[in-house]
Amino acid sequence: MHLKILCPQWGHEHLPAEDFLAKVKAAGYDGVDTWMPEDEQERKQFIRLLQQYGLEIVSHQHQAKGNNIDEYCRSYEYYLNMSMECEPILINSHSGRDYFTLEEQLRVVDVAENFSVKNNIRIAHETHRGRIGYSPGNASELFKLKPNMKITADLSHWVCVTESYLENFREALTAAIVKAEHIHARVGFTEGPQVPDPRQQFWQEPLQFFLKIWEQIWVHQKSIGTKIFTMTPEFGPPPYMWTDTATNEPVASQWDINVFMKDLLREKFGEDGIKETAKD
Repeated sequence: MHLKILCPQWGHEHLPAEDFLAKVKAAGYDGVDTWMPEDEQERKQFIRLLQQYGLEIVSHQHQAKGNNIDEYCRSYEYYLNMSMECEPILINSHSGRDYFTLEEQLRVVDVAENFSVKNNIRIAHETHRGRIGYSPGNASELFKLKPNMKITADLSHWVCVTESYLENFREALTAAIVKAEHIHARVGFTEGPQVPDPRQQFWQEPLQFFLKIWEQIWVHQKSIGTKIFTMTPEFGPPPYMWTDTATNEPVASQWDINVFMKDLLREKFGEDGIKETAKD
């Protein structure tokens, strides 16, 4: 199984598209993990630059909105179509709202499943706070009712929401491992979705916890014959990134941390299969 590691554009929106993509290419990423620009000409330029730099993409849908479920579902399908324009590996979807009723959440999943079949594209619902699947309890209900549902495993949110390392959610975690088709490789902890620096000794316990989950996802995907699997180191900028209380400056470089994670993932899940890390 071949690993493709993608770079998030989140935190680098200030850079012109070509400067960002050139930086991504030079750093040794296989592609990017981002959303399509709203402006049609900007989208066309971005897609052209992806081709120019030989970079692949997992595209995001996070913009859908609406005052009721009908409006939301129409908006959702509109942005799924926009996400398709770049011929992505898959669509990573920030789906629905955590306050939607279960029936409304199921409608959102139906829209995604119908779109997926119609357009021959995989859609992975990101396990994100504020969205459907935001917690292991909520996700478990959806998994049981929608067995074909696939996810982007951003389980830092589950750890934060439950204030635990999921000790009491083994069934939900097992289901998530099987359903994960993409990984957002950010390390969270019990009081937040992002540790300040996974390179530091103090944060090795949560880092190893997440590495073991990602390994289980990798092993499952390999067992079912997946040819290409994608991971995105997704440590974010402030306010995800901690800041100095006196200066409000970030305590570490977002770019450097994500490059560190890229190299760690490449070492562990590279072409030669899973390798032991120092703390395994």
